[in-house]
Formats: sequence, C-alpha cells, structure tokens
Amino acid sequence: MVIDLNADLGEGFGIWRLGDDLALLDIVTSANVACGFHAGDPVTIRRTCAAAVDRGVAIGAQVSYRDLAGFGRREMDVEPEELCAEVLYQLAAVDGIARAMGGRVSYVKPHGALYNRVCRDREQAAAVVDAVADYNPSLPVLTLPGSVVHEVAAAAGVPTVSEAFADRAYTAAGTLVSRRAAGAVVHDVETVSARAVRMAKEGLVTSADGTEVPVAARSICVHGDTPDAVALARAVRDRLLEAGVVLQAFA
Repeated sequence: MVIDLNADLGEGFGIWRLGDDLALLDIVTSANVACGFHAGDPVTIRRTCAAAVDRGVAIGAQVSYRDLAGFGRREMDVEPEELCAEVLYQLAAVDGIARAMGGRVSYVKPHGALYNRVCRDREQAAAVVDAVADYNPSLPVLTLPGSVVHEVAAAAGVPTVSEAFADRAYTAAGTLVSRRAAGAVVHDVETVSARAVRMAKEGLVTSADGTEVPVAARSICVHGDTPDAVALARAVRDRLLEAGVVLQAFA
C-alpha cells in the first residue's frame, strides 16, 4: 500500500512566518507551496522550493483566489477567464522558481475556498483545469474523491489524484465541514494519526454525524498552519509506517 503525505507550506509573508516549513519538509513526501495569492512571497517561495528539492520532496503549486487578507478562505465570484489566467499566473511563477532551484512543479492543488468551490462548481473547476491544460496537461490536480474536478479534468485530458484530510472533519456527503463550524479542524494527535491509518488501509472516515464515508485516496493531507502541525504530521507518518504503508509521492 502506497500513500503520499502532503502539507501546505510556504505560507509565510514578508516578515511573518506561519508554520515550520523546514521541519515539515523532513516529514512529508509532497509540499503544496503557496503561490503568493493567499500567502507566500517570492523569497518564501524560493526558500521553500529550494528546501523541498534538497530533501527530495515533490513540489505542488497551491493556487488560490487572490485573497491575502482572508488567507484564501473566503469564497469569491471570479469570471472563468480571469480565474483561469490567475491560476496560470500562479502555476507558472512557482514552477519557474522551482526549476531555478533544480526542481519543478509536479502537481497542482487548489487552496481553501477555491478548493471547496471547484469540488462542486463545474464552471470554476473548468477554469482551473483549463489553466493546467494550457500550462502542462500532464500535471495532475489534487482534489477530493467525488469532486466534479475529476470529470472536468478527464474531459480535458488532465489527470487527477484523490486526497483525504487527516485533520479535517467530514460531512456525510464526503465534503469538508466548513471552518466556520465548531470542530472543523481536528487537533488531537492520536485521533488524527488513527484517522490517517484508517483512510489509508480502509478508505473510510467517520463523518461529524457518525456516518461512515468512503475516502479512497492516494494522498493524505495534514495542514501546516495548525498548532502542533509538526507533531501531528510526524505522528501520522509514524503510524502509517507502523501500519505497513509505504510513503511515496504520487508525482
């Protein structure tokens, strides 16, 4: 059984630091690097990409709405052409920096509100997929199982990869509980690591209302901006390895 472990990284901005990127890069197999629209800046992107290359960690472009003040977690109505161009802009920027550091962007993952929106909104999903297809149609898009992105991407010849979230609560429909709701983020180390093992081995997670939800996925995400993110990610990694899971990037 092979699983990728990914985390959102490079989310500092200027003099502000968010999370311990270097520590997390010693744990994960894929790094979702902020592209400057919800977080990140050129220096942060450069440092994060360089550190990922040094450690052999796959680099993903974590594209988002243009929303620095809201950390990309506010849903926005953006015209498809504009959204496509903005995703293309972010992808090209991070890939350019990654290549200068000796690596490359090997997948794309939407962030925050854009991630949740394109799971259900075919028009916005198409805008994101079109940007990927314009830049490099071989780049997979990381998304939830059951997301409309899978169907939209297949029609455009763009691959997709399913992921699950060890530290996020799920609805009975298999979507993520809104961050505005209590309990949307799971912080307990034992709970998060046990969920990750069950996701990997059984393809299941218990939703907020107790329903068993299928979440068959090739990658598992642990957020890098939560308190004790490093401890959570390390516990997830250790428990997966103890369960006989091979940790390997999907791209």
